[in-house]
This record gives sequence, C-alpha cells and structure tokens, in this order.
Amino acid sequence: MALVWETSPRLMVVFAVLTVVAGSLPAATAYVGKLIVDAVVTASKTGDPDAQRWALTAVAIEAALVIAMAAMQKGLGVAEQLLRALLGNKVNVMILEKALTLGLVHFEDADLYDKMTRARREASSRPLSLVRRSFGLVQNAVSLVSYGVLLLHFSPWAVLILGAAAVPAFVAETKFAGEAFRLFKWRTPETRQQLYLETIIAREDYAKEVKLLGVGPLFLGRYKDIFDRLYGEDRDLTIRRGLWGFLLGLLSTAAFYGAYGWIVLAAIAARITLGEMTMYLLVFKQGQSAFAAILQGVGGMYEDNLYLSNLYEFLEEEVEAPLDAGAVRGPDPDDGIRIEDVSFTYAGATSPALDHVTLHVRPGEKVALVGENGSGKTTLIKLVAGLYVPTSGRVLFEGLDVRQWDPDALRRRIAVIFQDFVRYQLLVGENVGAGDVNRFGDAAAWEEASKRGMAHDFIAEMPEGYKTQLGKWFADGRELSLGQWQKVALSRAFMRTTADIVILDEPTAAMDAEAEAKLFQQVREASDDKMVFLISHRFSTVRMADHIVVLDKGHVKEQGTHPELMERNGRYARLFSLQAEGYR
Repeated sequence: MALVWETSPRLMVVFAVLTVVAGSLPAATAYVGKLIVDAVVTASKTGDPDAQRWALTAVAIEAALVIAMAAMQKGLGVAEQLLRALLGNKVNVMILEKALTLGLVHFEDADLYDKMTRARREASSRPLSLVRRSFGLVQNAVSLVSYGVLLLHFSPWAVLILGAAAVPAFVAETKFAGEAFRLFKWRTPETRQQLYLETIIAREDYAKEVKLLGVGPLFLGRYKDIFDRLYGEDRDLTIRRGLWGFLLGLLSTAAFYGAYGWIVLAAIAARITLGEMTMYLLVFKQGQSAFAAILQGVGGMYEDNLYLSNLYEFLEEEVEAPLDAGAVRGPDPDDGIRIEDVSFTYAGATSPALDHVTLHVRPGEKVALVGENGSGKTTLIKLVAGLYVPTSGRVLFEGLDVRQWDPDALRRRIAVIFQDFVRYQLLVGENVGAGDVNRFGDAAAWEEASKRGMAHDFIAEMPEGYKTQLGKWFADGRELSLGQWQKVALSRAFMRTTADIVILDEPTAAMDAEAEAKLFQQVREASDDKMVFLISHRFSTVRMADHIVVLDKGHVKEQGTHPELMERNGRYARLFSLQAEGYR
C-alpha cells in the first residue's frame, strides 16, 4: 500500500473513492428493481396511474444507477492502467537503483541473479495487483453488507448459507496458490537458463560463432527440453487446480439453487411479494458472487504477497557498508598504492586467487603484472580499483584503506580499460565520453581523448564523425573492428583526466606491434605523474615498465626491472626467452 501511495497519492485516492461508490451501487440497483416489479404488479391489478408513473420513474432511476455503475467501473479501469504504468516503472527503477549499490562480487553470485530475476519477472505487476485486490475486497465488502441487510429481512439463515458455501473453494485456491509460488521460486535457475539460451541464439554478438559451429539447433533443443519440463509441472498443477475448483464450486451452485427454491416457495405462500422474490434472488446471486470474490481476493492477496516477497528479498540484499563515512583524499598523497599482505578467495573456491601479496607502487611508477592465465593479475587490479574487498590484508591509497574512501571519489581517481571492455550501442563520441560521466557530452573532450587513444583518425573518416551510431542494435549503426573498438575503449580511459591510477588490462591485444609500441609510449608521456598498472602477455611492452611483478597461482614469484629479472634467470627470463624465440 505504501509503495503504491508513494507512486501516486492522487490516483490511489481516486481508486479508493471509486471503489467505495462502485461497491454500494449494485445493492441499490437490486432494491430499485424490486420497486419496479412491485409497481408493475400494483399497476396491472389496479390500473392506478400513480403506480404506472412510479414504475417508469423507478426504471429511470435504475438506468441512472446502471450508467453510474458503468462510469465507476470505467474510471477504475483508467486509474488502474495509469497506476500500472507508473508502478511498473517505479519498481523497475528501485531494482536498478539497488543493482547500482551492489558490489562486483554480488554480480558473480548465481543466487543473487536468481533473486533479481524473480524480482523483475513479477514484482512490477504484483504491488498493483495487491492494491487492486485490496480495493476490490472493500468494494465487495460494501456490496455484501448491503446485500446482507436486504437478506436479513428474509432470513438470517440465508446470509449464513451465502458465506459457508464459498469457504471450501477459498481454502483450496489458497493451497494451490502456495504450490504455484513454490514452483515459481524453485525453478528460477531453469528460467534463467532459458533466457541465456535465447540470448545466445538471437543476439548479433553470438550469431557468427553459433552459425559457424552449428550449435544453434543444439541450444534450441535444450531450450525446448527446459520448457517441456517446466510445462509438465505447470500442467499438473493447473489440472488439479481446475478440477478442485470445479468440484468445490458445485457447493456454491447447490447453495444458490437451494435458496432459489426456498425463495420461490415463500413467494408462492404469499409471505413475500413478487418484487421481493425477484430482489432476493438477485441479491442472493450477487451476494454469493461478492462473497466468493472476497475470499478469492484474500487468496489472491496471499499469492501476490508471496510473489512480492521476491522484490523485498532482493531490495534487502545486504551490501557491505564502508568503514567510514567516505573520505575524498588520503593523509599521505605521496604514498601511492600499498598492497599489504592481501589475500582474496572467490565465493565457492577452495583455493585463494591471491595469497599474501605485498606490493608498493609510488606516484608516477609504471608497473607491469606478468603471469599465466589464472595467476591472479586481473583479481589484483580489481582489488586496487576497490571492486573487490580483500579476504584478508588491505589495500591503501594515499595512506588510507580503499574501503574508507567515498566510492565515487575513489573511482574519479582511477582510469581503467579491462580486456572485456563494454561496447556501448551508443554514438562513438558517447562511447568515449563514458570515461568521465561529468563530461559525457563534451565533444572537445571526446576529440582530445580519442587523439591520445589513437582513435581520432578513423572516427574522423566516419560519415557522422563523433555522432556516428555504433553497433547493430539500432538504426544506421556501424560496426568496428576489434582493434578499433579497443582504441575507442582506450580513449575512454583517457577521458578521465582526474585519474592518478591508470589500469590497462591487455589494452593492445587486438593491435599490431607498431600500434602497441606507439600506444605505450604515449601512455608514458601522458601519465608521467600517474601510477600505471599494465597487464600484457607481450614482453616487448612489459620490458618498458619501471617495475615488473611476476605472479604465479596467486603468489608473487619475482619482481624488479627487466634487466634485473633477466639477470636472475628465473621464471620471467624463461617466459621472455620463449616468446622472443618465436620471433627469430
């Protein structure tokens, strides 16, 4: 209720008023119907002109009530549609805002993805459904009280029968609603697998490999198998739910026709008038529907609340709070980066990705991280960037633990390009501008950064220059080569002129040797006073670093300058010699 009120107080008030009015009109219409029948009977027997006029007046009143009832229902429909649109947007925004607060570790957790998927699938519609059912409950309760007042004049037992007949169907429906929710919750992983298979089959960045490898039919077969398995569970539940609903619904039918016979006999015995007979039959039928709707509404609210719990389960996901309120600078700007006895273990892993690593990088120093795949290089720079929190030990920037920094202030001091950088389906200039959100639309900054990242020349040759749409998801989009995309990503890193730390994770993997040498030279010139962390498997680039750190299975095996490491004739020297041999 609070969520819908926050979305639109005005619409919720309108919804409430229309609901109460709509709930009172059916009983009034039934009563006027009784007056019409009695007036017709009187006029036909006596020929009284007043009775005839009263019958016609009552018909006009009933017509007005029917029109008013139609207006209320239409108004409720309009209010519901508007609320649905506003509420769906609000809930999705809440989910996305929560996603922005989560750490990188959360996004590597399959359980969290299950929670997010469940929240996004149902939570945008369930709050409105819950409120609509609540107001429907009020509407039907108002109607039922009105009907009950009229039926009490006939017999209190009729009111009791009215309610008792609907209870068994309510109990069964609530039980099946709980089963449906448990099915929904248990099979979230399978649903996500289906979504992933859809992505593989239908996305352009997967299409070429899927077609060349011929795995499309295989993945489609898996998609169908998952559906068949889930459909079987749905089918069994739906059949049982429908069968029990029908059998227990017969109780309501039996109760109605029992009351029908009772009321008819009372009319034959002249204990009630023909108009009263008509009214009681209508009231009993509509009252039975209202009571069933109330119980169905309660069951539906229970079901909605079960699904809505998914939203709050996700929104209440714990996020580790920073150690302090959020510092924007450290006590010792000349201290650079200190990595003190840091270990890190991924969730579910049996061995650490980093094991007691210690390293000190001073301002202006260029450090290369070397090692085989899986040695911990990328994990280390993610710790430096504050994307991970060490399992033990600490990372300090300017003499202060990175967890005590304000996250935004820390990120403004870091420029990064990862090996799996994002290819935004945006304008090429916006792809570059994403590197500094404060200058996202600054065309002059785009050009300056692109020159540093060696992307300006090919961007200038495009039909719309920096206004050219990239990617194929939208109209008139242009695709780039992998090397061009890499230069755009490098330009994005150069956008962040406030950065003191530059992280380059395989920044030249798709470039030729000449472009790589030119780029690294440019990085050195543009970042004299900046700390640079470079990950590369090309030792021609690595040897230009001030300091080289060799990692192996999460441990620092060696560190020093290129000449020092070659002289030691250790792991680095062996790897360098193996690569150099390939060029001879």
